[in-house]
Amino acid sequence: YMTLGMVYEALDNPRLATEAYDDSIRVAPRDFNILNAYAVFLCRQRDFDGASKYFERAGSHPENDNAEVTFTNAGLCMVGKPDAVAAERFFRSALEHKSTYGEALLQLSLLKYREQDYLGARAFLQRFISSNPTSAGVLYLGAEIEGKLDNDRGRTEFVNRLLREYPTSPEARKVLSDG
Repeated sequence: YMTLGMVYEALDNPRLATEAYDDSIRVAPRDFNILNAYAVFLCRQRDFDGASKYFERAGSHPENDNAEVTFTNAGLCMVGKPDAVAAERFFRSALEHKSTYGEALLQLSLLKYREQDYLGARAFLQRFISSNPTSAGVLYLGAEIEGKLDNDRGRTEFVNRLLREYPTSPEARKVLSDG
């Protein structure tokens, strides 16, 4: 039933997808993979409250060894609502399951940046960098955060690293064009 739900979703038939997901949950009400898949579907349908409920059930399941992924999906869903408070709560739940989970750390940094909490954004980005590989986007975000904090030295360090490690990236080109 879950696979059928995904097929109907791909065929852009939300009514039949909902029926198939409902059937899959009726047959296996404790299957966290089904609960997560249905939550993702509900989020795409912009049923954020329903999605939140199913993400919570899936993430809290004791056998879900990837609860950090489930809770991060939930946080991303709430960003789309937008509900920053719920998003942060889900991202923090992800980190309770795996404190170095990169996607949750990065999303929290971005969330704090959008809220203009630049010290919070810096803290989550530092945690991300200490345990995850960086990318041009991560280094660019670091430069932006340090710029907002009026830390010229920190911004310069991020920019230099960006230009050294990712010289042909769009982020490097943007930094060079912005001066």
